[in-house]
Formats: sequence, C-alpha cells, structure tokens
Amino acid sequence: MSIQTQPIEYRDGETLLEGYLAFEDKAARPTVLIAHAWEGRDAFVCEKARDLAALGYTAFALDMYGKGVLGNGPEENTRLMQPFLDDRAMLQRRLIAGMRAAVETAQVDATRIAIIGYCFGGLCALDLARTGAELKGAISFHGLLNAPGNTKGKKITSKVLILHGDKDPLVPVEQVVACQRELTAAEADWQIVTYGTAMHSFTNPKATDPGSGLLYDANADKRSWRSLLLFLEEIFA
Repeated sequence: MSIQTQPIEYRDGETLLEGYLAFEDKAARPTVLIAHAWEGRDAFVCEKARDLAALGYTAFALDMYGKGVLGNGPEENTRLMQPFLDDRAMLQRRLIAGMRAAVETAQVDATRIAIIGYCFGGLCALDLARTGAELKGAISFHGLLNAPGNTKGKKITSKVLILHGDKDPLVPVEQVVACQRELTAAEADWQIVTYGTAMHSFTNPKATDPGSGLLYDANADKRSWRSLLLFLEEIFA
C-alpha cells in the first residue's frame, strides 16, 4: 500500500501551525511525532515521516514556527529558534499543542506515541518528555541537552534515547553529564549512545561546515537510525 500524506492545521493560541501527517492506511497505529531542526518544518522531517510510515508507523512532523514559516540561513534560523530557547514554557506549550493535534487524527494510536527530534528538535523531544506528557519514548538526534529550568522535580515517565556526536561543539561533555544527572533525578529510563567521530547534524547530508561543527557522518547516520528502530520496537511492543 502506498504512503499517504496530508497537511494538518492546528493552533497554539493565535499562531496557526501546519503539521505533516504520513500514514499507510486509516487504522490507528503507533505514532512518532517529529520535531524539526532550526530551519523549521522542512523537507528533511517530512521525508523522515514518510520513511517511518513505510515501516508501519503513523508519523506526524510538528510545526514549531507557524504555517509556511521556514528559515533561509543561519541568521534567520537563529532568529526563529531563539525565542523558544529563551522561553521553554512557550516551547513546551507549542509541543503539547502539536501532540494534541496528532491525537485528534484517526491514524494515531493515542496510547502509543513517541517523539523524535533533530538538533533544536532534539531539545524539543526531551522537553516534551520533561513535561510528563504521556509518551512511550523520547529520542534526540544530535540535540541540545540543557535543562529548561521549569521541570525540576517532575518525573519523566517515558523512556529516553539520546543519540549524540562526541565531537559536537554545541553540546560539550559537561552538558552531557548534567543531562545524565537530570534524567536520573527524574527517575527516567534513559540511555545515551555516543558516536566518536560525529559532530553536530550528523544525520543531515546538507551539513558540510566542519568549521562550525556541522557535518554529516554517514556511519553515525546509519547507526543512529538502526538504534531508533530498535528502540521503537521496544517501546511499542
């Protein structure tokens, strides 16, 4: 059966957002939310949604910025992302709005939901788990790991998988250790897989700026995807 896709409009307050739903048929299936990197809900995450749908999941690429809003380079990407880094409660509220929109679709099994995210989206995936949302799992690909500051003392009930590049200059080892301690304090079932040769954005073939620490790594890309699939099998069993 061919993969079907459709845009899903939803709102966070006055902001109109547009997610991207990918699915194989109308049946409710285990669902993977996908949080985008700093550019916005782009072709990369839509492709990941279709890939996951081809494996039998429902996938929903979230929109953090607004319908049709995409950055066109580092300066604009930063301008779009920074307000959410500065106001993590706003970020969390928008994630919850996206999760609610997904749950309202017939193809989503509301009892079996996970979230994955890339770069900025990795932070989003972890923050949704930090809120105590009813997730089976949260998976971060080369994501930012710093704690939000407004979820201390909350338990993380979802399992957590962090896929990290050891040479990522945006996430120093001190941040990794702090995240480990945070997850342990939150009583999370967590694991961190570190790829020794990988920098930031190691899953993105368009990442070609090693001077800034942004570089595609084919081995880390393949290995991290396999780790994701094994993790999804476990949490959705």
